[in-house]
Amino acid sequence: MMDRILILGSGRAAPQAAQWDLGAFDAVVAINNAWRAVPQWTHHIHPDDFPPERCPDVVAAGQQVITSPQYVPAQNAYGGFVYAGGTMAFTAAYWALHALRPKVMCFFGCDMVYPATAQTHFYGTGSADPLRDDPTLKSLPAKARRLQYFAAAQGCAVVNLSDTDSVLPYPRQDVRALSGPVAPLSFDAAQAALAHRMEEQAGYYVPSGMYWTELARFSQNTLDAIDAAWIAAFRD
Repeated sequence: MMDRILILGSGRAAPQAAQWDLGAFDAVVAINNAWRAVPQWTHHIHPDDFPPERCPDVVAAGQQVITSPQYVPAQNAYGGFVYAGGTMAFTAAYWALHALRPKVMCFFGCDMVYPATAQTHFYGTGSADPLRDDPTLKSLPAKARRLQYFAAAQGCAVVNLSDTDSVLPYPRQDVRALSGPVAPLSFDAAQAALAHRMEEQAGYYVPSGMYWTELARFSQNTLDAIDAAWIAAFRD
């Protein structure tokens, strides 16, 4: 079990993290290209189709690369990709919950806000997972709330270190003020139980993680209703 970890995305501000005292974190989980922003990463997580030339040339002692054999079973332990959302930010978080068991999970560079006419990533303009035409990504705040529930259920608080617009509805925290315990936000247990039942009734579990091969059997209306149930589980 770890005290505090950082989930680092490729947002424009990501390189700022390299200037922080990263000793405040027990792990730095870099998603896709984010390892280039912070050489002090401890875990690099990426999908199987991530271009090899964009991977680190050297994986030093104390660093680990996480791919589908590790993150698919981890995400399946929390219900699978369809309900969790098919974007690497959430995949990285569920893997970390399962494998690292943190007490506090801090997001940075994962705001998933993509201006049409400005730089979207720290390395320029990239292709953003949440902009895909994908039934699992219609409500990113709902997916974020679902993650927050599973984190809270195992005693993990979730915070957002960003100070810019964000789809993540988590409490904002200044990295310079990270000290002491952070309590998970309370949630409506009955509403969360309802969301669980709706997921079980839908039966949209894909053990391989390759949910995009089974899109024809997913109802957008059903997924929207499940998303609404997760949103309602938190009142802040």
